Amino acid sequence: MSRIGKKVIEIPKDVSVQLENEKIIVKGKHGSLEREILNNLKLEITDKKLVITRNDDSKQSRSYHGLIRALVQNMVSGVDQKFSKTLIAEGVGYKFQVDKTKLILSVGFSHPVEFEIPSDLSIKAESPTKLVISGIDKEKVGFLAAKIRDMRPPEPYKGKGLLYEGEKILRKAGKTGK
Repeated sequence: MSRIGKKVIEIPKDVSVQLENEKIIVKGKHGSLEREILNNLKLEITDKKLVITRNDDSKQSRSYHGLIRALVQNMVSGVDQKFSKTLIAEGVGYKFQVDKTKLILSVGFSHPVEFEIPSDLSIKAESPTKLVISGIDKEKVGFLAAKIRDMRPPEPYKGKGLLYEGEKILRKAGKTGK
């Protein structure tokens, strides 16, 4: 039995949840999100609590039970308070610059790398070496942060690269001469 799927989702007071045939729509102070739901799962709203149950015990409905519950929980928390990821540029000359719709990375290449900022995400450079990505969709925030980090992931010898805040880099000893 899915332990995560059995948990009840608490709906905050300024968030509204609507169920339409096979779709769930969550609206809050930061925006609205919607997602398709399989018809093997049943969603019930009772006094600011959302319960997800399975119609049958097939393998597909068992495997989606916990997943859909986690995705709906992320939707509810995203519209209530935004998700954010922080990236840090570690290395000499590594920096972030934010233009109106572009993010410009200087990460040791012969040219600056440009990223288009999606309209539903906001990017703020707290300092030239610290970047905060925030938005209501946890998946999009994490995906953009991972794409930016992939430009120059941290390397284990000097620790240079783009890393998440709080990430620990396993350092290696370099070669030693005779």
